[in-house]
Amino acid sequence: MGTSTNNLLSDEERKTVVEMRHAMHREPELSNSEWKTQKRIREALQIAGLTSARTFHKTGLYVDIEGSAAGANRSVAVRGDIDGLPIQEIREDLPYRSQVPGRMHACGHDMHASIALGTAIALHRRRDTFSGRVRVFFQPAEEAEPLGGRTVAEESLLDGFSAAVGFHVRTDIPAGAYGALAGPVTMSADQFELTIKGIMAHGAKPHAGVDAITIAAAFINEVQKVVSREMPSDDGAIVTVGTIAGGEATNIICPSLTMTGTLRTSSNERRGLLVQRVREIAEGVAAMHRGKAEFSYRPGEPPVINDAGMVERFQRLVVETAGQDKFVAKKSVTGSDDFGFYSACVPSIYFWFGSQEPGNESGVHTPTFGASDDLLVPTTELTVGYCLDLLQS
Repeated sequence: MGTSTNNLLSDEERKTVVEMRHAMHREPELSNSEWKTQKRIREALQIAGLTSARTFHKTGLYVDIEGSAAGANRSVAVRGDIDGLPIQEIREDLPYRSQVPGRMHACGHDMHASIALGTAIALHRRRDTFSGRVRVFFQPAEEAEPLGGRTVAEESLLDGFSAAVGFHVRTDIPAGAYGALAGPVTMSADQFELTIKGIMAHGAKPHAGVDAITIAAAFINEVQKVVSREMPSDDGAIVTVGTIAGGEATNIICPSLTMTGTLRTSSNERRGLLVQRVREIAEGVAAMHRGKAEFSYRPGEPPVINDAGMVERFQRLVVETAGQDKFVAKKSVTGSDDFGFYSACVPSIYFWFGSQEPGNESGVHTPTFGASDDLLVPTTELTVGYCLDLLQS
């Protein structure tokens, strides 16, 4: 089996990790409102002797663990996200199920934060065995704007760092197994808003007006050709029109409507091109139909890009400590994660830990999502071992 990582957490640290998961799961807080969660994490760090945690993004925390041994002076960041979702949990079998109506840790952030906590306190206890620095982020607002990951980048909280480590539960990987891929593993997610303006007329006299609904229908059809004819098939680009609102009556030619949507791509290089082409098509289609288009967009998360060397080291560690069959090369996902802001700053890895087993087969962002406590300690110990490996060279 090779080197073991199962001695990297003390019994007390193992207990702390599980207790934090249960406490967060019982009391989930939505993006940018994670005040109780922040306090709970700060207190757990203080009990372990980590009293220098600093606030960022209002509801977030980060803490530095400085190694005191001689050696390379590398700096590694670890991210655990902390926010929940506006979903009503219906898992009656969980003794630690959510006690807050309409809120749930349906994306595993209670697990991510607990793993990050265990990593911080275990490394703090072992600080005389390594050189360099580990900064652990307990990051708010991964799910909704304003995004916590953007603040990490904008406030230069990764300046001078050698590497960043993120992780996410994944429901199509067996419990106890891990996965990672080199290159893009999530997509960017930029939001757009489009207002189409025409001219009102009686529904019986369409020629006297300019129909904004007809223009919108033409745009929705044409814009998909950007994906099918202008983006490489392996990019996986997606244009989604998510809302459309307009019209005043069944017998009036609609003079104005607004639609919103999301643009996704796995390529930083093509991200700007996708926005540009959607804008051009909106303006062109509107002009062709004698209307006008007003287009705006808001940049969201960049794609998460995994460093090939870091993935190779991670795979080697998983094979050595857990076995060859515990590393699964699953394909990337079409969702997004604001860990992309980290990977845009420093070489990064975003690995998956599997949760699929009987009784825990629902996907994330569903009311029946769940994952076993048994995943917590092994994943924490793997993360600690991986950080120690990264600090060495």
